[in-house]
Amino acid sequence: MRPIIYQLVVRYFGNTNVTNAKDGDILTNGCGKFNDITATSIAELEKLGVTHLWLTGVLRQATLTDYSEIGLDADDPDVVKGLAGSLYAVRDYYDVCPDYASSPPQRMVEFERLVDRIHDGGLSVLIDLVPNHVSRAYHCQAFPAETLGRGDDQSQFFTSQNHFFYLVDPPHQQLRISKPDSWNPRGIVFDGQFEPEDGTEGHTPRVTGNNIASPNPGPTDWYETVKLNYGFNFVTRENTYDPRPKTWTSMDQVIAYWQSKGVDGFRCDFAHYVPKEAWSFLIERAKQRRPAFFIAEAYPSEGSSDPVHSLKDLVDAGFDAVYHYTAYNAAKGIYTDGNIDAYEQEQLRTTTDMRPHFALYLENHDERRIASPIVRGSGPGASGFGSADAAYQLGPLHLLSGNGPVLIYNGQEVGEPGEGVAGFAGENGRTTFFDYWAMPELAKWVNGHLYDGGGLTERQKDLRTFYADLLHLCQDDSIGAEGFWSLRYYNNAVLFPDCPEPIHVFARFRPGSGRCMVVVANLHPGQEISGNIRLPSELSEAIGISSSIAVLLVLDRRGSGDTSVGTYTRREIQENGFLVRIPNQISHVYWLQAVSP
Repeated sequence: MRPIIYQLVVRYFGNTNVTNAKDGDILTNGCGKFNDITATSIAELEKLGVTHLWLTGVLRQATLTDYSEIGLDADDPDVVKGLAGSLYAVRDYYDVCPDYASSPPQRMVEFERLVDRIHDGGLSVLIDLVPNHVSRAYHCQAFPAETLGRGDDQSQFFTSQNHFFYLVDPPHQQLRISKPDSWNPRGIVFDGQFEPEDGTEGHTPRVTGNNIASPNPGPTDWYETVKLNYGFNFVTRENTYDPRPKTWTSMDQVIAYWQSKGVDGFRCDFAHYVPKEAWSFLIERAKQRRPAFFIAEAYPSEGSSDPVHSLKDLVDAGFDAVYHYTAYNAAKGIYTDGNIDAYEQEQLRTTTDMRPHFALYLENHDERRIASPIVRGSGPGASGFGSADAAYQLGPLHLLSGNGPVLIYNGQEVGEPGEGVAGFAGENGRTTFFDYWAMPELAKWVNGHLYDGGGLTERQKDLRTFYADLLHLCQDDSIGAEGFWSLRYYNNAVLFPDCPEPIHVFARFRPGSGRCMVVVANLHPGQEISGNIRLPSELSEAIGISSSIAVLLVLDRRGSGDTSVGTYTRREIQENGFLVRIPNQISHVYWLQAVSP
């Protein structure tokens, strides 16, 4: 079965307090809880088509919220982003965030019960593994002996037996933090200093998470984190893997701990910053213990100083899936630059062996929401797709192009726009992962934790139904196959004047099955298109169609349902094609099935 991974951010998935005050604390803005993720909500997500729940941000992070009554003090504000704290500045790999517990002292019990509920609902559980960096204030409360940095030789910038990189030249440097000027929450005092890295004996400053080897990380750096050392010196690009680096063993123990809690897999943050040799060790060890699914968020590039230079390196190291970020960027380019050629070329470059490993997505917490505004010529990171309705075009176009996992971000299915000035995150078309916040549109589906969509508009209900139809279509046998055939070379106005333009059209099929799926996307802004779509004879042969072909429309904006388009001979479908009429910003999906003579 093709994994359909629903990214569920516990902090705001079940939060129905939609105050969303700028820099609001947990009492003002509220916070989602483990107990909000009920059996009913899990069942509804399973009906949507979900197979895996990625519980995002469950590991205890650095925060300005005080839990001193249970021995968890608030952190130094100079090394925390947002009042809630970044979901990716992990304070303790062996603990979960007390914000998410109805009873903070019982937070791990509540998490374990959630894992059981998810399994009882027939779904698998993923959590984040944040392997490259941790909070500057990292400390393991439950197992102090496992605290990273314990026993490190702080006189060396790099040695494979240290957990961290230390800024030793010149000696006695002092960490100075520069936060963004735009973030000034009332009542919080910043002095730019952090005592554990003040340059005194045993308090040597460390390299920042995004490879900043300076005691003065900038306001746009990951200044709240420190980089972990896997035996690869990112400055000299030299490595020392024998004897085994200390961090390898530490991370193996972390993975084993969460596997013992019933976790089925891990979404691995910024995986290209960790050597592939370390990943081979960690993934092999994990899969020896029990089946485990590993998906990498990674953005490698040839010639960089990073230890991983390609997504294939990560697949070869054992990852089941990797983010197909270049395909996402190319899909964004259709909107920002009007460029379909780059998207088609990305699909044509995708090899048969890599296609099953590419995770496809149109949203995640790092990217702008689909419904956020288009900023033309801006590049993928600074623009949305302009409207939640873009999913009617992009969903089939993108998610049916491959046979790897699909990522769906909570709120995507009801058109969450990512609006509002949250606090540290500002307003950037994303749902903040630094601040206490809610998703007002998803809250209408949550509907007082009934999870019945009672507050949704008809338009939102239609969108959610469309996503469900699309995600179930993703499981079809033809999509799980290796057959991908781009058809723009054959369907264009140069060859056939009655071909609609501009379009993107491709076929998915299992060779010899006598059946294929054809996706036709209307890329003509603001206009309906109509015309004929044809199949070249060599494709019909590859599919196994020898005589007649029945054509059915199986997905459009109205959802799924088989509507007969007609029956054609193989020659007719090659020379004359079948008629399509596709509204603005829509994709249609067709089945073509061989008919016995």
